[in-house]
Amino acid sequence: MKASIVRRQLIDDSHLPQHLHPVVKQIYARRGVKSADELVLSAQQLIPPSQLFGADQACDVLLDALAQQNKIIIVGDFDADGATSTALMMEALRLLGFRNHQFLVPNRFDYGYGLSPEIVEVAAQQGAELIITVDNGISCIAGVSRAKALGIKVIVTDHHLPGQTLPDADAIVNPNQGECTFASKALAGVGVAFYLMLALRQRLRQMNWFEQSGVAEPNLAQLLDLVALGTVADVVTLDANNRILVAQGLKRIQAGQTRPGIQALIEVAKRNQDRLSASDFGFALGPRINAAGRLDDISYGINCLLEPNIMAARAMAQELDQLNRARREIEQGMQVEAEQILSRLNLAAANDDSIEIPKAIALFHPEWHQGVIGIVAGRIKEKFHRPCIVFAVASDEQPLTDDSEIKGSARSIVGLHIRDLLEQVDSRYPDLISKFGGHAMAAGLTIKKANFKRFEQAFSEVANEWLNDDQLQGKIYSDGSLSSRELTLDFAELLRASGPWGQHFEEPVFDDIFTVVQQRLVGEKHLKLVVQKDGLTLDAIAFNIDLKAWPNHSAEIIRLAYKLDVNEFRGKHNLQLMVEHIELA
Repeated sequence: MKASIVRRQLIDDSHLPQHLHPVVKQIYARRGVKSADELVLSAQQLIPPSQLFGADQACDVLLDALAQQNKIIIVGDFDADGATSTALMMEALRLLGFRNHQFLVPNRFDYGYGLSPEIVEVAAQQGAELIITVDNGISCIAGVSRAKALGIKVIVTDHHLPGQTLPDADAIVNPNQGECTFASKALAGVGVAFYLMLALRQRLRQMNWFEQSGVAEPNLAQLLDLVALGTVADVVTLDANNRILVAQGLKRIQAGQTRPGIQALIEVAKRNQDRLSASDFGFALGPRINAAGRLDDISYGINCLLEPNIMAARAMAQELDQLNRARREIEQGMQVEAEQILSRLNLAAANDDSIEIPKAIALFHPEWHQGVIGIVAGRIKEKFHRPCIVFAVASDEQPLTDDSEIKGSARSIVGLHIRDLLEQVDSRYPDLISKFGGHAMAAGLTIKKANFKRFEQAFSEVANEWLNDDQLQGKIYSDGSLSSRELTLDFAELLRASGPWGQHFEEPVFDDIFTVVQQRLVGEKHLKLVVQKDGLTLDAIAFNIDLKAWPNHSAEIIRLAYKLDVNEFRGKHNLQLMVEHIELA
């Protein structure tokens, strides 16, 4: 599917400070910055924890547990947000005087997602008197019910959208529950956990507990490296509050004030710690933590984040790096198979006008790996510009029957709320989906294998009603052309410092016409370019290009959509264009 470059419209930016560079000022305005206050990324600008509904109730339960040193089990999720949430809760409780807590993360392949009745039984066997969920729990009605039946208290901390029924927990902390007026609905799971710990510290401070107990009041800012990593890795919206959390965490890491586990992950990912960017969380550190949960046990990632010894942390980071390499190999094989299925459909559509390429893609293969289906769904979505759900067998049970469960991971496109779509399918066909959950751009679900074809039809049916053809066209949004004054290393550094950039606060992309000076393949499918514009000669690189189209040695004039990047090599910094899209001009 061919993508097109769309230039963002010029909008009024007069409400922003005049001292800003005109290009940066316009970029901020286009991303919805309403006032200069939103650009002040200091911790003092954070929304107060007192505004988070349910936090007071949760603090009551925690204070009771602290007084009695009850056994606390933290139940996390098996992704980077879940791992950072779990590590943060473990560390924060220790700093706040708790001495009887441990974590338990359900193995994806044995227990599935969240606080299931089965994982509650495991927690009960471990002596749990209080369960705290992080990055899950809002949809775990049966699990919470089982815990309460066993006499175990439950605090749910989550950020996923709640269903019509809430779990019967002792406290629920989730900015997206109906009664919560917290101004940032975009907190990641780790952000919710952090806010609860801020609220608990405030309560302990008001009680004069630290002084009376001889415990030093902790500076919880030391947890912001975890908050920043989990927030970016979970691809939540970087609203003003989340940008502060990420910026503050980044600043601490760059200054060397981070835990050994994150330092080791930075080293194994070959990133420069003092120049780390938010995108490094998403593309370098997060995937290595995620790989543990996808292929093995997320506890490896959590223990790496909690490890106080740098040498031990480095050994753990190496293991995570190897898992990530294995994950990439599995993912690439699955993606090739998925694209072959879609290519056959494309070919059939080209030869038969009665066959249409579906507006929504659902794929299942009995040999696909459950741990990688979300990534593959994302790759397919990006390539074909359609919402995509990829299914895999839920367990290794043999033989595979029609009654076997298959699990799907969904990724959506801009303008289609995937969880709402699944809710519509479930409402229209109540016997089709066993369970589902998620948010606007990503979701998960479970169905019976026998129901896959019916689900595929229902998914396509609702998507056809909700989507128009314009939404299915790949679009690259550009902030326009840059003059030779801006095609400089200094301006690239300014853009880097103007972030953090991320979901719904996108790093700026520009587009220009260039003359090709050189082009060659590097690696297996990356195009290295030397281009010229207005007398300037610039380096550029395009990753994972279409080998059928490039290199194209007859191309003399091209149009590039690109990001400005600072390339570091042997201590030298040079300007480089990171190509997002390339076409003949």
